[in-house]
Amino acid sequence: MTKNYVSIGLQNPKTPVNVNGIMRASGCYQVDAVWYTGRRYELAARSGEAQYQVDTKKAAQRIPLNKVETLLSAVPEGTKIVCVDLVEGAIPLPEFDHPENAFYVFGPEDGTVEQDLIDKADAVVYVPTVGCMNLAASVNVLLYDRLAKSVQKGQQADFMGDQLIRRSRDNNNRMKVR
Repeated sequence: MTKNYVSIGLQNPKTPVNVNGIMRASGCYQVDAVWYTGRRYELAARSGEAQYQVDTKKAAQRIPLNKVETLLSAVPEGTKIVCVDLVEGAIPLPEFDHPENAFYVFGPEDGTVEQDLIDKADAVVYVPTVGCMNLAASVNVLLYDRLAKSVQKGQQADFMGDQLIRRSRDNNNRMKVR
């Protein structure tokens, strides 16, 4: 089976905490690349990177994090654009079938995905919640949903069992269920 291509687009993210959390999630769920627009992330990151280290698995060393002028210019060839936001008329995530090759676009922490992206999207989905979630949390939920649905279809057998647990857990965790 060939690996699907999954990438993330972040529209003008605001905080290094969220971007680093997204990079960690990207490593956990095998994302191929992360793209972002705007200047806020870079400006905030310059103010003191040590306080923003949430990517403890160092996924950012393996997964490209690229700045682009527009997310539409970064859409990888052969991928479907999926905007993820609380947008009227969007598909609830539990009802959504993920495309094999996807470019998931998320709006900023204090805004929404721009209309031109929504207009060009192959799908617009939302995570059913009461209130809006944190940006990194939204990315985690979306990527987990993608993985869970692919496991249910038998496409991700390597994401099951003790071998995965041993490979994934932190160094200080050696617990077993008895």
